[in-house]
Amino acid sequence: MGKHFQILKLDATDSTNLYLRDLLRSENPLDYTVVVAEKQLKGRGQMGAVWQSKGGKNLTFSVLKIFYALSVQHQFVLNIAVSLAVIDALNEFSVPNVKVKWPNDIMSGSMKICGILIENVLKGDKVGHSIIGIGLNVNQTDFAELDKASSLKAITGHDFNLDELLQMILERIRFHFEGVEGKTVPQLLPAYEKELFRKDKPSTFTDVHGEMFMGYIRRVSPSGKLVLELEDKVFKEFDLKEVSLLY
Repeated sequence: MGKHFQILKLDATDSTNLYLRDLLRSENPLDYTVVVAEKQLKGRGQMGAVWQSKGGKNLTFSVLKIFYALSVQHQFVLNIAVSLAVIDALNEFSVPNVKVKWPNDIMSGSMKICGILIENVLKGDKVGHSIIGIGLNVNQTDFAELDKASSLKAITGHDFNLDELLQMILERIRFHFEGVEGKTVPQLLPAYEKELFRKDKPSTFTDVHGEMFMGYIRRVSPSGKLVLELEDKVFKEFDLKEVSLLY
């Protein structure tokens, strides 16, 4: 299996996504090139949040995926494929109660254990390539000021082999990317919605202005937006920057 992935292991880097981006500028890396960092100095979460990671205890890596026929309007298939791949891998390792918090944070119970950052480079109306960054908390057990963060070890009580985990995630990424360019978001949504954190449960959200409101996550739209049911059976779509789930 390993032979399909060109894996570059780095001691430390600012960000594996940035490293891959620089690599693309300077040479022609192969499809499925993977960059793994022992220590990531400046991991970025969605919208600039700093991702805290202790050297040698967690899995921090980025995967390059080159596309030829993936239309921009269906780019959410990537979020679906990567989220499901990570969930599959964690299920293989018997991590309990794994879900995806829209669009692509991976939860175990109500704790966040993995962040995914997908950066697409567009060519006209197609996605030319995608850099998929994954930060998974594995053997770190101390998350001082992050009350919603946890790790595989903190949850299960035992240590995990980082290389085995990496191989399993990569294997599942390859599986979920098989033929993904020919798929539409609606085709892939049922599998994704089945894994959706807090689906159909009364939840608290904040809007762009920080105002709190109640609603139910009902589904995800074909363009990847979150569809909430608010009071009086009003359904409303939200984009990534427009809503945040407090749970």
